Amino acid sequence: MSTLYIRLPSKAVADRTPQWLALACPFALVSDGGAIEREGVAPLTDLSDTIGRMQRVVLLLAGSDVTMLRVQVPPLSAARLKAALPNLVEEQLLCDPADCVIIAGGLSDGMRTIAVAQRAWLDLLASTFTALGARDIAALPAQSCLSCPAGQAGQPGIVTAAICQQGADMDLTLRLSEQDGIGVAIDGGSDEAAAHGVIQTLCAIVPAAPVTLYVPQSALRVYQEAVNGVPALKERIGISADNWTRWIAGARGTALDLMAGLGTNTGTRFDWHAWRWPLALTAAVLLINVSALNIEWWRMKSEADTLRSSMIQIYKSAYPNESVIIDPLAQMQQKIAAAKRDSGMAAPDDFTAMTAAFGEAWAVVTATLPSPPSIAALGYRDRSLSVRLRDREAPTQQMKAALAQRGLSLKLAPEQSGTIVWQIRGAK
Repeated sequence: MSTLYIRLPSKAVADRTPQWLALACPFALVSDGGAIEREGVAPLTDLSDTIGRMQRVVLLLAGSDVTMLRVQVPPLSAARLKAALPNLVEEQLLCDPADCVIIAGGLSDGMRTIAVAQRAWLDLLASTFTALGARDIAALPAQSCLSCPAGQAGQPGIVTAAICQQGADMDLTLRLSEQDGIGVAIDGGSDEAAAHGVIQTLCAIVPAAPVTLYVPQSALRVYQEAVNGVPALKERIGISADNWTRWIAGARGTALDLMAGLGTNTGTRFDWHAWRWPLALTAAVLLINVSALNIEWWRMKSEADTLRSSMIQIYKSAYPNESVIIDPLAQMQQKIAAAKRDSGMAAPDDFTAMTAAFGEAWAVVTATLPSPPSIAALGYRDRSLSVRLRDREAPTQQMKAALAQRGLSLKLAPEQSGTIVWQIRGAK
């Protein structure tokens, strides 16, 4: 996913600037494949459109705003470790741990790296970048994003350092080892004075180990001259041009995300804005379908009401003395069947009609059998004809087909005394 990396000024510089969003910040826009698409220096106000389009925004906090501690921590679960961190680092902090965000890194040599930053500064960053449209925000210590090459056997490792300048203010970030890093705020001045101040600070913090100092390309000559001016430092301090490739690689290799310990919703959020038209189209389609279904239901209900009223009128005209009409169709069928019986006409489910139809079907089926079964008994109850067969073998399927042609249905009933029982009813 596309990611925007921004190196922020220190909190001290922001506090001294009324419109701190106008401070120029180095940034890099990285594509999904990891290639740097665009980089430069711009105020955050000019990056608002870019921030709103990004899937992820990674903030590199100034080294002087984050304190890195090494603490021996007993084996604890993640929840208990989070609760115990303020007590574990309280003696090493000059402020109340409740005013800080404290994040624990990985375990190494029985100790953990702890990152501490002021909660108020992180709250301000979270609210500011959320207002600018950021959906997924991470805040990483700049010192943990510097590479740290290991030294040879018996020699100290190489210390890496980088500078970030805001006018006359400078922030020097150092990665002392794989687990340790610090940041120092330095008063600048002219380019030459700033370079000498950085070199002196480096020598005070790292008196013996080799150092690689990354500076902006435009300041490379000034810093190289400052080092060359002290022969003892030429072999120990190397000056190189800074670039975003190094910072991005270091940011991907660190797990110290201070926004994760802020306790606010700065993680990935669903981008409803990008889905507004598909969602609107889906809602319109659902509305049209629901409206069509309701219209069809009202039409069919009206048609059913009209048909029922017509049936009731027909029934009343045929039987004016009937006062209770619940189901006009069923009642009309009952009246017609009763009239047929009264006139001597047999109904299809009468005993006589069913017996005659069964006899015709039985004659047709048994004529094709070499040894037809014999009938043990016939019974009639509830407009159903039951037939008991003496033999265990019965032409059930053939009888079903023959009776279906005569408007009757056949199904097997539970056996009685070891005999097969057919139950025959009207097909309707």
